[in-house]
Amino acid sequence: MIQMAEALGQQVGVKRACEALGVPRSSLYQARQPDLPSSPRAPSKRALSDAERQAVRDVLNSDRFVDCALRQVYATLLDEGEYLCSWRTMYRILDEYQEVRERRNLVSHPAYAKPELLATAPNQLWSWDITKLLGPAKWMYFYLYVILDVFSRYVVGWMVAEREAASLAEALIAETCAKQHIRRDQLTLHADRGSSMRSKPVALLLSDLGVTKTHSRPYTSNDNPYSEAQFKTLKYRPDFPERFGSLADARAWTQPFFQWYNHEHYHTGLNLMTPAMVHYGVAETIRGQRNQVLQVAFAAHPERFVRGVPVVPDLPRAVWINPPAEAPFMADVAL
Repeated sequence: MIQMAEALGQQVGVKRACEALGVPRSSLYQARQPDLPSSPRAPSKRALSDAERQAVRDVLNSDRFVDCALRQVYATLLDEGEYLCSWRTMYRILDEYQEVRERRNLVSHPAYAKPELLATAPNQLWSWDITKLLGPAKWMYFYLYVILDVFSRYVVGWMVAEREAASLAEALIAETCAKQHIRRDQLTLHADRGSSMRSKPVALLLSDLGVTKTHSRPYTSNDNPYSEAQFKTLKYRPDFPERFGSLADARAWTQPFFQWYNHEHYHTGLNLMTPAMVHYGVAETIRGQRNQVLQVAFAAHPERFVRGVPVVPDLPRAVWINPPAEAPFMADVAL
């Protein structure tokens, strides 16, 4: 565009050419200036010499100061009667060597792997967690322990207690495994990283039972989605009280809730089957019965079904926690 303005300016004048092409005249005049080599900038008389800069760098990277903030180094040297340079100059010297970084000793956390867990049948993968129930007074809580089968969403074990303790979790897990007849190397038990979940008594129990244990990544609720979703269902019930008057009151409310959740709640993630239907293997029979009802309804009024004979969808064949990018049965995954 500058070249066009230059050529047109020779015919109609610079001003008119720049207005016609929308080019600032200053840009045209600047383009006419020859590119002169820039002269090197003279070093400042206040600058440190190369030897002094290397001395500063050696001090900052010494064993004494390598883990200290530069302002701390600056103040320490002043108190010892030594001045090398300002702390800002210290930063500039380190930046030239790409040594500006976190210099303090920090806790090094391990890289936690994302759990990728698959269940294709009941009693292959359980998820468990603990949630607080408000008690009769401020800062008073009851603790609800829940063990959930991920494939069927069936609550296989639960307990309400006055405290969170590894011994209580250990007893609940042992009792639930016995009730469900869990064999060695059959089950994976997934949980978050709470103190009870990572406790030594629970780990030893699972080792004795031949149960594989896995944990969520820190501060990652999506790694334990099924337990979180079940707690939401519990706390969003219309009759869920704001506070429980006593431990007996909490147990009296939760017992009928889990009876309803397991045997009466038609779960959307199970194509409107109840968890008990899926857990105890009667879901396919129920699906066949529902299809028969739909066929009778279609025979009576086919005009009402514009897409043909309605069919009850298949049950999910697999359920994942954090499915990999190319996991099989991806279409079957639902909460």
